[in-house]
Amino acid sequence: MVALPRGGVPVAKEVAEALGAPLEILAVRKLGAPHHPEYGIGAVAEDGTCVVDTEATQVLQISNGELDAIVAREATELVRRVRAYRGDRPPLDLEGRTVIVVDDGVATGATDTAALRAVRRKNPRRVVLAVPVCAPEPLERLRAEADQVACLRVPRLLRGVSEWYEDFSQVSDEEVLDALRPRADAAA
Repeated sequence: MVALPRGGVPVAKEVAEALGAPLEILAVRKLGAPHHPEYGIGAVAEDGTCVVDTEATQVLQISNGELDAIVAREATELVRRVRAYRGDRPPLDLEGRTVIVVDDGVATGATDTAALRAVRRKNPRRVVLAVPVCAPEPLERLRAEADQVACLRVPRLLRGVSEWYEDFSQVSDEEVLDALRPRADAAA
């Protein structure tokens, strides 16, 4: 079970407990547009896998230098998160395994695409994306990246993932660390 921190971790914790599966993180960061950081123009994973919406960068006239600076800034945060969440522990060996990638929801699909591609680089047997809610457009693209997509809700119009949660408060580093602590009942 691989969770996208921070929001995907509480969702993945529940799934991992139900399946008796080990829980690991795969750090991925959205690449926010200059002057509009909430507008995603791509994503980068902890292993350097990068996905860029070239159409958005062209429309917003984002230069290669600006894009490189955004990627570098987010890569720095990825290093911090991996150290904070995993410490010196190596990531799970995914080779030959069925890997379930869990996120809290999908609006654009960039972070999930980067995550799925990063997981694929580790030679798993099968890759499943599990999300509670996903916009229709990225769902079709993500089905091409994963062997299977499990999604509970696909609303015609998804204004934001937060609208599908009663409580969508920020997940803290402490909550992530608590979820990652080994459980006596978890499979190795």
